[in-house]
Amino acid sequence: MMMLSDLVFWWPRSEPVVGRAATADCDDLAAIHAACFHRGWGAEDLAAMLTEPWVIAHVVRRRATAPAAGFILSRIAADEAEILTVATAPRLRGRGYAGRLVAAHLPDLMRAGVRNLFLEVEAENAAALKLYARAGFEPIGRRKGYYRTAGGAADALTMRRALPAI
Repeated sequence: MMMLSDLVFWWPRSEPVVGRAATADCDDLAAIHAACFHRGWGAEDLAAMLTEPWVIAHVVRRRATAPAAGFILSRIAADEAEILTVATAPRLRGRGYAGRLVAAHLPDLMRAGVRNLFLEVEAENAAALKLYARAGFEPIGRRKGYYRTAGGAADALTMRRALPAI
C-alpha cells in the first residue's frame, strides 16, 4: 500500500514561473511587500507604478495559476535604472525565487537600453547581499541611517552593475 509520504518522490514538482507583473497582481504584491518591509507599498501605489512606461516589473509564482510568490520592480531613467524592490513571501524564501526574478528581469532592462543598474540594500541583509553579488552587483557607496526599521535606522549599501548592450 502506498503511503502519502511516498507521493513526494514520484509526484512531479512544478517549476516556478516568472513573467511580467500586471495590475491584477497588485493585491498579492502589496501583501508580500508589507510582509517584507517596515513600510509596505499599497496595492494602489503598485498599480500606479505598473502603468508607467518606464517601470518594469516581474512576478514569480510557484506554478502558472498560483498567486504571486515574489516580485521585482525597477524604474528606468535614460540608460540607467534602479531596482526599487525585490520581495519574496517570507514563507517561500530560500527557494531561489529572488534569483529567478533577477535573472528574468535583467534581459528586459537591457532590451530597454539600460546600461547601468543601481540598487540600495540594507547593509546587514546577508541573503540579499549574496543574491546581488551572485548577480554581478558591486558596492559603490554607503548611506548612513537610510532605512527606518522597528529598531531605529539601518545603513544602506548602494550597488551597481553594468549591463551589456544587446
